[in-house]
Amino acid sequence: MTRNAKINTLLLFLVAALAVLPLALGLGEGKEEPFTGADAQAEAAITELRPDYEPWFSPLYEPPSAEIESALFALQAALGAGVLAYYFGVRKGRRQGAAAAAAAAPSATES
Repeated sequence: MTRNAKINTLLLFLVAALAVLPLALGLGEGKEEPFTGADAQAEAAITELRPDYEPWFSPLYEPPSAEIESALFALQAALGAGVLAYYFGVRKGRRQGAAAAAAAAPSATES
């Protein structure tokens, strides 16, 4: 097994552990919504500290359900990952193309 394969396997294991450990250790038990986002937690804290607080503005679009909100968030994350993957792929392709051109250039001048 190569060094890169070992590192990739270790990273994959760590990511899986980060996903499973909070569930296995019961970190969300006893809460109404154990794994809510930061927005919901901030709203709850503000409401607890200042019950009369009025938000400055309202959202432009309020999804009709939590499922749709989650789907939109997942779509946003997938689009972001796609853009990053495209960028890194183009960058690697350009680097490989430049290396191939540099390797071919000396042999072309020797002929």
